Amino acid sequence: MKTSRRHFLLLSMSAGSALMLTRAAFADTANKLSETDPKAQAVGYKEDASKVDKAKFPGYASGQTCANCSLFQGKANDAYGGCTLFGDKEVAAPGWCSSYSNM
Repeated sequence: MKTSRRHFLLLSMSAGSALMLTRAAFADTANKLSETDPKAQAVGYKEDASKVDKAKFPGYASGQTCANCSLFQGKANDAYGGCTLFGDKEVAAPGWCSSYSNM
C-alpha cells in the first residue's frame, strides 16, 4: 500500500496530539502528593480532612484544611496547590496534615 505525504502528515499529527494528551494527563497526577508517600505519612497527610484520625491527631480541628493553611501555595479556588513541606508535590486543598498552621 502506497502512503501519500498527506496521509503520513495526518497520521503524524494524530499520534503527536495523542502523545501530548497522555503526557499532560501523566504530569497532572505525577505532582500530586500521595497519602502513601513516606513524607506524607510522617505528618499524617490526608487528601480529605474529614478522614483525619482525631484520636491519633488531637491537634486537628474542624475547618482546618490545606487550602487555609499558611504553608499552602495555591490559590483559594485551586483543587491542588504547592506546599512548602513537600517541595514539588501538590497537596489537595481539602486535605490536612499535622503541620497545619494558620499563622
